[in-house]
Amino acid sequence: MLKQNKDYGKTKGLRLNYKIITELVDENSKVLDLGCGDGTLLKQLIEEKKVRGIGVEINQDSVITSIEKGLSIIQGNIDEGLKEFNDKEYDWVILNQTVQSTDRPDFVIEEMLRVGKKVVVSFPNFAYWKVRLYLLFMGRMPKSKILPFEWYNTPNIHLLTINDFYKFCHKRSINILQEIYMTRAKVRHGVLIKAISNFFTEEVIFVISK
Repeated sequence: MLKQNKDYGKTKGLRLNYKIITELVDENSKVLDLGCGDGTLLKQLIEEKKVRGIGVEINQDSVITSIEKGLSIIQGNIDEGLKEFNDKEYDWVILNQTVQSTDRPDFVIEEMLRVGKKVVVSFPNFAYWKVRLYLLFMGRMPKSKILPFEWYNTPNIHLLTINDFYKFCHKRSINILQEIYMTRAKVRHGVLIKAISNFFTEEVIFVISK
């Protein structure tokens, strides 16, 4: 269970969602980190939680950087599936800030649920109130710290909202085990926040299973 720590937003030099995911993952577990980038999260999990971890990344430069950190990395495209991995082979499968940039997010998530006992999916919430106001008043695709790209060069091709993800899970009988809501680099708690999360949450982390 995630610790209710008020210091999340004050942590310097460490991304908030990395810290949260590290606390979520069990010690000595087996982890598959998809779209692992330069391997920062995976390395943190190995060092702090003693996990047995492997990453999958499509970008060659990121793969090389991860390998230089001593990590086990496979270069591959997760949109093509995870056929090299067996059913329930991993305790945790992580897709951190990547689902919105996949070509086939539904297929990728189903594959993660096949391979992992628990799955972590995080993404920026496109229904956040500042995004809505930007569209309303500016009439252009919004830009922010969490959505910093122009419409023509963004890797985010399947933007989604918290409510979209709820509906997706309900339709496919996916269990939502935990939700963590974040705004301005702070974790938001409380019944009210959950009730209006789709409006006031900038970024969310879901833990799911099947």
